[in-house]
Amino acid sequence: MGLPILGETLEFLKPHSSNSMGSFLQEHCFRYGKVFKSHLFGAPTIVSCDLELNMFILHNEGKLFETSYPKPIHGILGKYSLLLVSGDLHKKLKNIAVSFSSSSKSTPEFLHWVEKLSLSMMESWKNRREVSFCKEAKTFTMNIMVKHLLSIKPEEPLAAEILHDFATYMKGFVSLPLYIPGTAYTKAVKARARLSSTVKEIIEKRKKGNAGVVAKKGEDFLDVMLSKQKLSDEETVSIVLDILLGGYETTSTLMALIVYFLGHSPNAFQTLKEEHQAIAENKKEEETLNWEDYKKMQFTCHVICEAMRCGNVVKFVHRKALQDVKFKGILIPSGWKVLPMFTAAHFDLSLHDKPLDFNPWRWIHDKEMSKKVTPFGGGPRLCPGAELAKIVIAFYLHHLVLSYSWKTKADDFPLALPYVEFRRGLAMEIQPADYERINVRRRRSP
Repeated sequence: MGLPILGETLEFLKPHSSNSMGSFLQEHCFRYGKVFKSHLFGAPTIVSCDLELNMFILHNEGKLFETSYPKPIHGILGKYSLLLVSGDLHKKLKNIAVSFSSSSKSTPEFLHWVEKLSLSMMESWKNRREVSFCKEAKTFTMNIMVKHLLSIKPEEPLAAEILHDFATYMKGFVSLPLYIPGTAYTKAVKARARLSSTVKEIIEKRKKGNAGVVAKKGEDFLDVMLSKQKLSDEETVSIVLDILLGGYETTSTLMALIVYFLGHSPNAFQTLKEEHQAIAENKKEEETLNWEDYKKMQFTCHVICEAMRCGNVVKFVHRKALQDVKFKGILIPSGWKVLPMFTAAHFDLSLHDKPLDFNPWRWIHDKEMSKKVTPFGGGPRLCPGAELAKIVIAFYLHHLVLSYSWKTKADDFPLALPYVEFRRGLAMEIQPADYERINVRRRRSP
């Protein structure tokens, strides 16, 4: 069970390559099996590296298990965060997040905005030989989210302020929870307070300017929430920040993982490029990408799913047993923490052939793949923005692979901290692609 108080937490959180299980899980699974007990985050804990048990835990949310994140995280996320709330409040807030995702992916204006920003990034790289991709990806995803959610344009100073505060906010997630001046945790709590204040000011202005007005087509999602949802200001602020965080951090991280894996898989890159060449060559002059084009991006979706399996944007989630639970001869005592380890199942030799290999074709040959992975969680807390993230990334990849080829640095790889970060920000050398896109598609501005 490790050291007094700390248990095995420091060893558990030790950074390692995100496209691996890490030494802690490997050693413990070898010694004790796929399910073992430990002492983590200040509490006795059952760690599950078993896919079947993981799915059982996720699908019994609110019945046998409940969300149970460490108290210091509450100070960063706020008490109304989707990660923390449960019951009817969770259902209400999640429905809003689902509504945002569903309405966005079917809105031509949103898809055009994604494509416009993608083209803008490709153009900004034209005279460069090296880019820091993580920084570019985070700017890209934040600009998409703040424009569609809050009508803040990329060139506005407020967009840069929000991006900076979210970067500070993320660094506090896995820092030591010491609320003293200068620590990453303190900076994160203060960044969250600034973000909350910013959104509150926007809400107050909207209420004053649109009292009694029903949201119209063309208005942003905050207008829709204010006109249709009966939420307190604190709940509205929290769901806005949750949507921004999900659309910004996890999407940009997945984009970086895809670029990293494609840089090490020439065959996957070439197959992906050929798929997008076929789509581009069948578009009319000045015609933008649309939902029908996305449905043709089948190999693209396999690339995205495989990057999620290999890269593990979310390594695990925190749960707690509400009562004594027995599962296949295993007893999980009431009140114990439970950590379903998604990473372990993703690299399970009994589930995947050569699990450490990045192989998008496995999603074609193995029709059961979707049942063998949990990159977006599962049960009532299944990520509400999963499909929207895929569309954003697919549209972005369309322009990236038709515009450039790239090489990443040998010593730059994704680290699990436990959130994913690249040692050097995924610095990569770029070259213009040898495929010449139709000129009108290069010039068009959606």
